[in-house]
Amino acid sequence: MMNFRIAIAILSVLIMGTLVKAQYTMHKMISVGYTYQNQSFGEVGGKLLFLKNDDVIYRLGGSAMMGAVGSKFAIMPKLQADVLLNFQKDVDFYHSFYFLAGAEGTNKYIAPKIGVTLFGLIDLTGGYAFPIGDTRLNGKEMKGLNINFTLNIPTVFIHDMFK
Repeated sequence: MMNFRIAIAILSVLIMGTLVKAQYTMHKMISVGYTYQNQSFGEVGGKLLFLKNDDVIYRLGGSAMMGAVGSKFAIMPKLQADVLLNFQKDVDFYHSFYFLAGAEGTNKYIAPKIGVTLFGLIDLTGGYAFPIGDTRLNGKEMKGLNINFTLNIPTVFIHDMFK
């Protein structure tokens, strides 16, 4: 548990250190998705998107992963940090897709990941999870292939829908 806290603290300091250098715009998003980590989990949470221009975008998020593990319902908290990159210039449809690199961590594992995202709204990522110590979720070890499919909904869209 202590290694997880140290890793998250270091990751947060590094990301926040780069964000302080210039004025960034922040957008709030609600995220829902699916995660496969030796089991299937549904995911609900929120993210903050930071950008100065649309070539490099930073995202920080937190969510709850919910699913049945070992015939018991389980909930795991998840924190994540992503960097979205697209340096393509002179395209008709500005920056429709981004390459995504990041990491996610729970109280059971830490997983670096890579993938793609469409407009920063629909993410498809994959990685490999490394367990934290000998922690298990309902007797099941959380290590190995990690696949995520996430839909990110900006809160501005939700606000405009109900005007």
